[in-house]
Amino acid sequence: MESGLLTTHVLNGADGEPAPGVALSLHRLDPPLMVWSLLGLGTTDEDGRCSGLGAREALRPGTYKLRFETGSFWESRGQTSFFPYVEVVFSISDQQQRIHLPLLMTRFSYSTYTGS
Repeated sequence: MESGLLTTHVLNGADGEPAPGVALSLHRLDPPLMVWSLLGLGTTDEDGRCSGLGAREALRPGTYKLRFETGSFWESRGQTSFFPYVEVVFSISDQQQRIHLPLLMTRFSYSTYTGS
């Protein structure tokens, strides 16, 4: 699969392994209306990765969010989670920029950063 300008990697920090099957969605903020527009959907693979989330023309400068359906992930493993979902809001200023947003999660915490 060709890698897009936006990629992510979800890791299950509780068990020290990738998080396959996490549903996620990419949204862009429409500044005049201040509403989010859905740009695409994805699911992490067996290695916890999802690539090809954004085409160059779709990821113009602006504000975006990546929503991870973390509650469903934990429920599929017979566990509960404090966070039903995680939304990471970020800005793109350069349309040529490649962005990697990993998510490290447990049932009761999460962290993210800009990776390479």
